[in-house]
Amino acid sequence: MPSPFITDHRPVHGVIERLAPGVRVITAPNAGPMTFTGTRSYLVGEGDVALIDPGPDDPAHFEALCAVLAAGERISHILVTHSHSDHSPLAARMRARTGAPVFGFGPHGAGMSAQMQALAASGAELGGGEGADHGFAPDIALGEGDRVSGSGWALTALHTPGHLSNHLSFALEGEGALFSGDHVMGWATTLVSPPEGDLAAFMTSLRRLQERDDRVYYPGHGAPVAEPAALVAHVLSHRQQREAQIRAALERGPATPAVLAERIYSGLDARLLPAARRNVLAHLLDLVQRGLVAPEGEMSAGAVFRRA
Repeated sequence: MPSPFITDHRPVHGVIERLAPGVRVITAPNAGPMTFTGTRSYLVGEGDVALIDPGPDDPAHFEALCAVLAAGERISHILVTHSHSDHSPLAARMRARTGAPVFGFGPHGAGMSAQMQALAASGAELGGGEGADHGFAPDIALGEGDRVSGSGWALTALHTPGHLSNHLSFALEGEGALFSGDHVMGWATTLVSPPEGDLAAFMTSLRRLQERDDRVYYPGHGAPVAEPAALVAHVLSHRQQREAQIRAALERGPATPAVLAERIYSGLDARLLPAARRNVLAHLLDLVQRGLVAPEGEMSAGAVFRRA
């Protein structure tokens, strides 16, 4: 299957792009191996505007977001897809400037599955927590199906855990558009790092999106996704293939997530190997839950795993 990812997206940092009537975006200057060309901060509506994912606490990005508002416009709502340091920290500075309330699912770690809560409570050394914004706390909590509206726009929250347990996506009513955060992105597959990341929840969230008929996704990084159904199908297939690779590798004998990642992700940029190890661990924990794999000894990120 050919890759559907767009990797030649080259937005200019700090410059407003109009993607559709009532939808504008500015890309933050935080490009990197895990953030691609930078975090995409969206402005929805005209007049009273919703800001989705303010981004990192970067003064230049903050001033760029404030400067693009037209005369008479104001940011009336601040919505955050999830509490990672490239998405949520600027919300506090923006709230102080504008007085707009911050909406989100909950603080970092909210919405964790019972399995991941049990693992965290057990003291298992799973690592994780990359880029966590532990200081994030929304003024107003949003759950599945909750609606936020302003002048000429309305957004409905979808709880889409997997990449992070408190991850929300936002459907723009009447437009067939979904702000997908980091759940589905147009440039690469998504990191799932336990315990806040949960592969079983990620797959369930993807299958929920398959039931929708959105015409476009506006992701947290990268270009708009013009064929969302095809991309979601690709990501699901990719994860199923990755599971098959892990199970096949374990046929050769027990191994740690690090060893499995090196076997499976041959030729991968060395900067991305830590993320690959986290994705492998997420798959292994899911396989353990399903009774197909077991750790030898105590559960941890460095445990040796074998076929059950």
